[in-house]
Amino acid sequence: MKSDAKTVAQYLAELPPDRRAAISAVRKVILDNLPEGYEECMSYGMIGYVVPHRIYPNGYHCDPKLPLPFINLGSQKNHMSLHLMIIYGDEKMEKWFREAWERAGKKLDKGKGCVRFKRLEDVALEVIGQLVARTPVKDYVARIEKVLNSTSARRSKKATATKRVKKAK
Repeated sequence: MKSDAKTVAQYLAELPPDRRAAISAVRKVILDNLPEGYEECMSYGMIGYVVPHRIYPNGYHCDPKLPLPFINLGSQKNHMSLHLMIIYGDEKMEKWFREAWERAGKKLDKGKGCVRFKRLEDVALEVIGQLVARTPVKDYVARIEKVLNSTSARRSKKATATKRVKKAK
């Protein structure tokens, strides 16, 4: 459920007590481990952790007016979720995360970059802390740039190949 809250405090105040406690506990782990440079804000109707424009002026490639998202934490209709842009598209980081979560003895309910949970007890908090702490802003931005550049190169190659095929016809 997307919130219209303008601040994190407003967002937390809107939540039922059980969800507020769970989201607050995950938020504390994130904040305790968040490397310098990231900022907490409201993003996509959830609590967001972003690379601000003052550090990465390009912003989010899907909407450059927005800062580059790193992690979002939110309460949805049927679950709570962590949106981990940090592991989306990074096979090595995703593998580490999956294995660390399993070693923590927790069942992982995950999409490509989204971890869903119904109770705080379902979350491997130490793994979240380790994941956040191991990704300085400069490393995250470099990874994003690498992904965007490789995607651009693939699109360029595909466009060139398509032109050759059309020319040959």
